[in-house]
Amino acid sequence: MTIVSTERPPVAAIAALGLTQIIGYGSLYYSFSILAPDMARDLGWSSEWIFGALSAALLIGGLAAPLMGTWIDRFGAGRIMTSGSAIAAAALVACAFAPGKIAFVAALIGIEIASNLVQYGAAFALLVQIRPQVAQRSITYLTLIAGFASTIFWPITTALHAHLSWQEVYLIFAALNLVVCLPIHAWLSRGVSQTRRRTGEGVAKRVEPSLPPSLRRPAFILMVTGFALESFVNSALLVHMVPVMSALGLGAMAVVVGTLFGPSQVLSRLINMVFGESLSQVMLAIICAILLPTALVILIATAPSVPGALLFAVVFGLGSGLNSIVYGTLPLALFGSDGYGRRQGQIMSVRLVVSSMAPFALAFLMGNMGVSWSLSIAALLSTVAVAAFLAIMWLTRPVARPETVANPREA
Repeated sequence: MTIVSTERPPVAAIAALGLTQIIGYGSLYYSFSILAPDMARDLGWSSEWIFGALSAALLIGGLAAPLMGTWIDRFGAGRIMTSGSAIAAAALVACAFAPGKIAFVAALIGIEIASNLVQYGAAFALLVQIRPQVAQRSITYLTLIAGFASTIFWPITTALHAHLSWQEVYLIFAALNLVVCLPIHAWLSRGVSQTRRRTGEGVAKRVEPSLPPSLRRPAFILMVTGFALESFVNSALLVHMVPVMSALGLGAMAVVVGTLFGPSQVLSRLINMVFGESLSQVMLAIICAILLPTALVILIATAPSVPGALLFAVVFGLGSGLNSIVYGTLPLALFGSDGYGRRQGQIMSVRLVVSSMAPFALAFLMGNMGVSWSLSIAALLSTVAVAAFLAIMWLTRPVARPETVANPREA
């Protein structure tokens, strides 16, 4: 159920968090693919090994995510994000000065742990803690801003790396996390603390669950299953976009797909911001899930058609863009604001663990079954995600009518 409130989203907090998310994703995630070849050369590794190290770090970061989600609930997302910015800066410096492979991997693990503390999961929790009743809208606005992280940081990283070593680029990014992100997160943390003191820890402002206790566990399992399957397919496709396109006779289109994917993500968030107010978060999750197998079916059915590949890129980008929103808003709508950080940590853990394994799994399938069959399996898995969210809608129907009566006091 969409939460209706006359309260206004915290514009200053959203804008500030948008900046830290762009820096957080740009410096800790998007820059790696550009700097990885030189990292591998300096360490004496192949490119496969350097990305294998990243997958291992993602896996460990994912396993640590539930604990970090608990910390967010206990200490406040602002404090955790402030600490995360300091850890991110330290991990980037440690990576730049790593004397060997073991130290480099340890620093990479530090980067992935810091990512859990400063990226979407923590940022969504902070918006929930600032103003729970308008958090769904706030999350939508934030993802719209943060969607430009790759658009901004890929060219920035490339330009810097043209004149500097990857170590020097990482030192600059460490400074950005320390000088820009840390003060912003500290300021937001103080704001949340002051608001909670004024409102008695925000008890009157919390968002109530839309599900009765007996349905929360099965709904949570279904939700995590849907998110995990979507993460698996998204991660596998993004990593293997070039070999997939080449095998389908569309090798040159991989670059074009990449240029359409990012704007399509932002477009889906903009459309949702303007027209999505009347949609429940469960329905938004279903629409998002449907777009993924639809994109795959278009690609399989039309290859090697160029218009088909372009349509695939747009539909795939639309689905991926909505996924970032639903990942933050659906748990809030179903389970309320209490314990939101812990739930986000659990969801993030499953998503990261699955994402870390997905590229290897798709590579294995393509090597043994061919690209068309592998994409068909991916389409089938994403269809199961659709079924999971449809099942959640079925679970919520008995309680939809009573909740509609419960919310008018918000006006």
